[in-house]
Amino acid sequence: MSDAPQPIRVLVCDDQALVRTGYVTIFSVQPDIEVVGEAENGHEAVQAAQRMRPDVVVMDIRMPLLDGIRATRQLAGPDAEEPPKVLVVTTFNVDAYVYDALKAGASGFLLKDAPPAELVDAIRTVARGEALLAPAVTRHLIGHFAEHLRPAESSRPAVKDVVRALTPRELEVLRKIAEGLSNVEIAAELFITPETVKTYVSRILAKLGLRDRVQAVVLAYRLGLVSGTS
Repeated sequence: MSDAPQPIRVLVCDDQALVRTGYVTIFSVQPDIEVVGEAENGHEAVQAAQRMRPDVVVMDIRMPLLDGIRATRQLAGPDAEEPPKVLVVTTFNVDAYVYDALKAGASGFLLKDAPPAELVDAIRTVARGEALLAPAVTRHLIGHFAEHLRPAESSRPAVKDVVRALTPRELEVLRKIAEGLSNVEIAAELFITPETVKTYVSRILAKLGLRDRVQAVVLAYRLGLVSGTS
């Protein structure tokens, strides 16, 4: 019996056939990725995901019949059972789209002009259970995203309270999260293991009452722990 890990099962959803073909071509040559299906609108994506149970759905936003935001909500929202990871890939770097996609349950947001290698890495990142925001999206988003947070979510501690709550290492990890680094990248920069980073991230979220890494990014920028232009 082979001990090789199972490939990441991917469903590609985009209303443009040429784009879908490009994605399939890129993914199919990766030894750890298997394309299990394609869909040309959100309605087809929901049906295909229910049948094929992919690990990751690559989702466009603007599509006929059912757009990517609503499809993401059906697949990965709070009422979804056994939700796949959804990676939204779009040409539109618009704050409202990013916010709505993440609120709907997306694990990541990437622009279509990203290099193929970055797209492949994004698949692997969200498959590992890590949230992902493209650096360009993060910089553009932060100035507006916090303003859209619900009041209950916006009652966050002041800088001194965050500094007091976190250890120096946890504060360092929070800054790295806000820069858009994955656990593996943070581990490499801080000379620790990815497992240790994962532990730090869990502690940070618990101590600050945050739901996920995206909220951690927003908080760090709102408190000025990192610069939006860096």
